[in-house]
Amino acid sequence: MTDRHSERIVVAIDGSPPSLDALRWAIAYADRCGAIVEALHVWHIPNEYGTPVPAVPGETFEATAKRSLQGSIDEVVGDRTDAPVEAATRQGYPPKVLVERSAAADLLVVGSRGRGALAGTLLGSVSLHCVTHAHCPVVVIRG
Repeated sequence: MTDRHSERIVVAIDGSPPSLDALRWAIAYADRCGAIVEALHVWHIPNEYGTPVPAVPGETFEATAKRSLQGSIDEVVGDRTDAPVEAATRQGYPPKVLVERSAAADLLVVGSRGRGALAGTLLGSVSLHCVTHAHCPVVVIRG
């Protein structure tokens, strides 16, 4: 590897403890191999009986996603100023967007399960989808 930041690690962030663990792991790995970490929060407009849920006046889903992502990054990085982390938000169905982003990544890192309903499972639906469809290696961080 000739360029210090030639590798890209995409990390799925949803604010859950497993996703924060995934970001911690990815930063530590990036420090060792000179990679850049893309902390990616994927958001979608929830549907209620087939119609989009209206946003709170003066608020957008994207702004909320960006604020949530930055809070997650700040919690993990703390006072460190040299962390190789780039924040990114995308709208879409999380498993699909993560697999699409994996095409431009050297590694995809996800938590074992995030905000899904099946708390007792080892792999959530997003991590399972990524493991079976990603275009690059996937690391699943278990809490």
